[in-house]
Amino acid sequence: MVKRILFTLFLLTTALFVKAVDVRFTMSGPNVVSMGEQFRLSFSLNERGSNLQLPDLSEFDVLMGPSTSQSSSIQMINGQTTQTVSYSYIYVLRAKNEGTFTIDPATIEVDGGTYTSNSLDIQVVRQSTSGQQNSASSGQSGQSSSASNGQISKDDLFVNIELDKTNVYKGDQITATVKIYVSPDVPITNFGDVKLPSYEGFWTEEVDVPDQVSFTREAYNNRIYQVGLLKKTILFPQQTGEITIDPFEITCLIRQRVTSSSQSFFDSFFDNYRSVSAQVVSDPVKVNVKELPNQPASFYGGVGNMNFKASVDKTEAKTNDAITLKVEVSGSGNLNLIQAPDIEFPADFEVYDPQTTNNIRTNANGVSGTVTFEYLIIPRTEGDYTIPSFQFSSFNPSTGRYNTQSSSEFNLHIEKGNEAENATVISSYSKEDVQLIGQDIRFIKQNQYKLKVKDDVFYGSTAFWFLYIIPLLAFVVLFIVYRKKLQENANIQLVKNKKANKVALKRLKEASNYMKQNNAEQFYEAVLKAFWGYLSDKLSIPVADLNRDNATRSMLTRQVSQEVVDEFIATVDTCEFARYAPSAAGGTLEEIYQKSVNLMGKLEKQIR
Repeated sequence: MVKRILFTLFLLTTALFVKAVDVRFTMSGPNVVSMGEQFRLSFSLNERGSNLQLPDLSEFDVLMGPSTSQSSSIQMINGQTTQTVSYSYIYVLRAKNEGTFTIDPATIEVDGGTYTSNSLDIQVVRQSTSGQQNSASSGQSGQSSSASNGQISKDDLFVNIELDKTNVYKGDQITATVKIYVSPDVPITNFGDVKLPSYEGFWTEEVDVPDQVSFTREAYNNRIYQVGLLKKTILFPQQTGEITIDPFEITCLIRQRVTSSSQSFFDSFFDNYRSVSAQVVSDPVKVNVKELPNQPASFYGGVGNMNFKASVDKTEAKTNDAITLKVEVSGSGNLNLIQAPDIEFPADFEVYDPQTTNNIRTNANGVSGTVTFEYLIIPRTEGDYTIPSFQFSSFNPSTGRYNTQSSSEFNLHIEKGNEAENATVISSYSKEDVQLIGQDIRFIKQNQYKLKVKDDVFYGSTAFWFLYIIPLLAFVVLFIVYRKKLQENANIQLVKNKKANKVALKRLKEASNYMKQNNAEQFYEAVLKAFWGYLSDKLSIPVADLNRDNATRSMLTRQVSQEVVDEFIATVDTCEFARYAPSAAGGTLEEIYQKSVNLMGKLEKQIR
């Protein structure tokens, strides 16, 4: 009898516990509102409740509430029917003062138990004067005056590239978020062309974001905007100094009201609209990148919060058996850029290049995961060996210090394998013994020697006269070639003409070095010197007298096509313009360099 009572109490307690766990009571509302704006504060409950106790709402005027409602839904999955019921309590509030206010949790009773909701932070900003004017002028159309006449100010529609930090170390990860800010009275219907930043000087990892842009209310510069997330990228700077991130460009389609010049009777009942495009460009963003402090010998490029460990799959093996040493680096940071550690192995081990395996995740919090390096080692002789302890250092930007960790020392016992396994191995020699194998071991010569007739004389033979005439002919040929070379060298202009392409390619190589250093000004100057110097040598015109007009006339006279001439003028204009306005140059340094190399090849083929 006692057991039955205890069992019944256990079942009741379990049922109450399950029901308690299933009760969900949440509070929701806008994140930001303006002064005087009415907004809804909602409480949702999935069970019927009573005695709702509101938190302190003294910072707000309660205009209405509670307005209660009930909804239910039924789902049938695999023959099982599930019914969900939701109860809502809605209040209409209005903010009194500016600032950020925290609404404490509310409580409600369900079946004798008391449940607590979440808390909620609401930011109250000053109401925008322009927003009031726009609302007043829009009337029944529901559009701002700026949207109606196509004049969208930068305060109503703009794009920002937001970085979580702008002063970092080389290799540290930066989260770049591209957001579009839209005033509530600007009706955007769609997006058009997008031009992404090139992120030159950074290693990038893209974060997946929804293709469909969803807008949320946020406060920016004490104004309320509808904010949409367009792109999120994790950046790892690969050079030091000040790096400028190019602007983000996007075309927005805005719904615009069309006012007819003829005021008919039906104009007061119907409105006509059309979509107009507006190009939005963000401001460039600058990042200051610092060089890493004194790097230890055990640093292999890891920057972030990382841990390191090493292990071997076995410590006892036979000769020619494979042993795997695994090095695992885990944590967050530039895991994709880490190099394999240098490990000192015994001389009698055959070691293969490490195999790298990445298990890396990229999300809004950054790049994290694991990088594994697997070293395949094969012992060739028996004995006891030791793989000494080695270190791995990573730089932690949050502390500004290196985190150095050491592996264990691995002691390996290698036994002699069977004869079949060692057929190709000379077990009596180690690697140290055969280091001079090319000098102290001589192979048996198997080729037969050629015999000659006794008293055979070489003088006067066919071979003798053949060897006598060849040097004489060679001397005559060299004399003619050398004489022709002297004549050509006497003609300075001819020498310049022949060496023009070689000199130009050398200057383009200098431009390539400046491109790798991301030195735009020196890059464009080197490209211009390459072209003007090449044309000066080819066209026999001094550089000081060379300009676009006489260069164009001379190239056309030399049978250069008009298309190639136009391409030359366009390239020179691009480089000269970019020297004074690098951010306005059309194309990246790599694109301009490739075009210059191709153009130089075309000129070399066509100039006669």
